[in-house]
Amino acid sequence: MIPPHINPSRIAGIGFRETAQVDSILDALERAGAADLRHIALPAVKARHHAAQQLARLGYHLHPVTAAALTAPATLTDSAASRKAHGTGSVSEACALAAFGPGARLIAPRVISADGKATAAIAIAQKDLPQGAAP
Repeated sequence: MIPPHINPSRIAGIGFRETAQVDSILDALERAGAADLRHIALPAVKARHHAAQQLARLGYHLHPVTAAALTAPATLTDSAASRKAHGTGSVSEACALAAFGPGARLIAPRVISADGKATAAIAIAQKDLPQGAAP
């Protein structure tokens, strides 16, 4: 989860293949409508990947999500390959939701980069949901 002293209203979750470059991730973020977001949740095992490190050098704040936390949120997308490899229907959706914790919701299902190597999804925190909206 995001530390309490950091308080973004939205966060982008990303998932990407080992062969992904930073351009793949940036393309997925843009397609998801997250080009302006600077807080990115990603699987902890990918935090040292060269593309993730390049995101950090570009000024993005990376929030690693543990493998156990990835399996907790219900995702809108249910990819059989993702479920088999990571225990979740969508890595990017699960990362975004897990970063905010209980009550967060996705703005939309994840999107895929043009080269198929990265996905991105945006979540909003429960505190930022409109009055009466279901999480």
